[in-house]
Amino acid sequence: MSDAAPKLATPTDLKTNQARDVAAALNGILADSYALYLKTKNFHWHVSGPHFRDYHLLFDEQAAQILGTTDQIAERVRKIGGTTLRSIGDISRRQTIDDNDRGFVSAKDMLKELRDDNLALVEQLRAAKDLADTAKDNATSAIIDEWTDAAEQRAWFLFESAQNG
Repeated sequence: MSDAAPKLATPTDLKTNQARDVAAALNGILADSYALYLKTKNFHWHVSGPHFRDYHLLFDEQAAQILGTTDQIAERVRKIGGTTLRSIGDISRRQTIDDNDRGFVSAKDMLKELRDDNLALVEQLRAAKDLADTAKDNATSAIIDEWTDAAEQRAWFLFESAQNG
């Protein structure tokens, strides 16, 4: 009995190499989305201090938003003929957003780290949009705009929440 599975064949009019490049970029974004989701939940669970309630709720809202994009990203990869993440190990190999396993992180540092991570995700999204535009993958390009706007909004909220005054 062979372990070789039949190859997935999804119909697409995109050129194979271009679709492969877009799928690879989206899989990187998906891995970082999972890494950012878990870090945001980690901070949600472990935040403390005078603004506990506000930050606790903010982190929970943002984590839910991030998790909500993961299925869209994975399904977009499949629609253009690619395959997507299969395990935590696969995520770990592809993620560029660093985990935070420290025993204590100040609320101020949490806000800054999540802001920076969301802005890094925005950079990845812009690069993926360029690939999608080159591939004439209009649907991916359009939905990336939505994900970019959401990540920018998260970064903005995190930035403003960290302001003194």
